[in-house]
Amino acid sequence: MAGEAIIEIRSSLLDPMRAVEAVSNPGHGAIDSFIGIVRDNHAGKKVTGITYDVHESLARKRLREICQEAFGQWPEVDCYVAHYHGELPVGGMSILITVGSPHRAESFEACRYIIEEIKKSVPIWKQEHYIDGKSAWLPGHSLKGEADLEICCGKCQGECHYGHRKMA
Repeated sequence: MAGEAIIEIRSSLLDPMRAVEAVSNPGHGAIDSFIGIVRDNHAGKKVTGITYDVHESLARKRLREICQEAFGQWPEVDCYVAHYHGELPVGGMSILITVGSPHRAESFEACRYIIEEIKKSVPIWKQEHYIDGKSAWLPGHSLKGEADLEICCGKCQGECHYGHRKMA
């Protein structure tokens, strides 16, 4: 059945074969995947790993909405989206998106759409860990749109880096 979305937030390793099986369908002639991997550098700094923090209920909701948006543009696709929650070393798989469709163009386009929308609007934050032992939270999605408030992600030490107020 086309238009099916499977959404997972996992603290165990992501499995590409699980993703392929999830979108396999006798009517599909194409499966496209995007896999995000932790790289060893960012902004001139040597990275040793990343910790991903996720607001799980809001992330699941937004991921499902993004898949529904994709179904509106490509009605015959099925999608699987999994994001890692926790700490990963360099080379670790942080996100896995797989889209099945009758034809390759729809799979490629829907997969690209999904990752771009995730980067813009899903409440997932990442803290990079550097070779010098320091760490930094990178700018990420604000929960502002969810509650009409500018509230901090709660991970800042002392004053919020983005000018948000602390959650009570």
